[in-house]
Amino acid sequence: MLGVALGVAALITVLSVMNGFEKELKDRILGMTSHAFVTGEDGSLSDWQSLQDRLKNDPDVIDSAPFVEGQAMLSQGSRVRGTLVRGINVKQEQTVSDIGSKIVQGQLASLTDGSFGIILGKDLAMAMGVTKGDKITMITPHVSPTPAGVIPRLKRLTVVGIFEIGMYEYDSALAIMNINDAAKLFKIPGKVTGLRLKFDDVFKAPQLLRNVMQQLPVTYRGADWTYQHANFFRALKTEKTVMFVILMLIVAVAAFNIVSTLIMMVTDKQADIAILKTLGMTPGSIMGIFIVQGTLIGLIGTAIGVVGGVALALNVENLIGGLEKLLGYQFLPADVYYISSLPSQLDWSDVSVIASTAFVLSILSTLYPSWRAAQIKPAEALRYD
Repeated sequence: MLGVALGVAALITVLSVMNGFEKELKDRILGMTSHAFVTGEDGSLSDWQSLQDRLKNDPDVIDSAPFVEGQAMLSQGSRVRGTLVRGINVKQEQTVSDIGSKIVQGQLASLTDGSFGIILGKDLAMAMGVTKGDKITMITPHVSPTPAGVIPRLKRLTVVGIFEIGMYEYDSALAIMNINDAAKLFKIPGKVTGLRLKFDDVFKAPQLLRNVMQQLPVTYRGADWTYQHANFFRALKTEKTVMFVILMLIVAVAAFNIVSTLIMMVTDKQADIAILKTLGMTPGSIMGIFIVQGTLIGLIGTAIGVVGGVALALNVENLIGGLEKLLGYQFLPADVYYISSLPSQLDWSDVSVIASTAFVLSILSTLYPSWRAAQIKPAEALRYD
């Protein structure tokens, strides 16, 4: 019973943590990445307003927002870091992403046109040694001809805020600006990189984007969030499947223990089984006795495992947090892992699959010992008694 319970509890807990990681990744990625985006052949859109008006008529597109994106370098004293600069329309951006709720210093409204303010990720700001109100220099890949030769374009910016997504990829390498200021720095005034889209169902983004693209001319191209971050979710799905198979071996070992226990019991009770058969009990009834016994072991073990696994899955985040405080050690450092906590999301469909599989394995493990018991011949079993 304890073997089955341990296997079931471990499976429920591990798969719940895997579900938690997947949900946390999706929430954090979608907090900064739109469900999809549409851009032009050359990676920019000039008449983006007309495209935005056209997309408003699509029932699947809830909202859209223009953006400008480009690579740049930030410099502060002797510190230099490469960064992804994203120019946004403050009012429209909040309809397609959650960036406004992630600001920990300052506010998104500070990104006014012409102010050349910038909002940095928390880890990026720490690496540059700046905070709200400090000045920082941006170096863009575009150059300007001067009498002294060709030099990179430099612009002195003011840090007007700091955001924290909780995902190191963004917190350490993303900077937010006003869309018009970014367009000037990247030499595409009046243009945008593309339109970010928000759909009514984020998990149907690939299909909905295909429907949108079919209605647009071939000069447009687009990508959805699953394509942009496909490796994350493919890896998670593969890992979840592999972990299910590996941990199911624990339940299989417990089921094998049921086989061993019943075979030993059949061997020990040969004389009793023989007497029952001489009294008229059929082989089918003998099999039923041991099938019921093995089934009860599996049923009780599975029930204990489900209760323990559900309780552990619902509290694993608090338990790990308390253990980290007790030991003074962080199991998931933020600079190494995308998520620094251990999230858990209990999925009752996973619980039902695990419990059903464990129970079926327990029943199957009773068949051979029960058959062995039914094959005992009374004369041979009682010969030496």
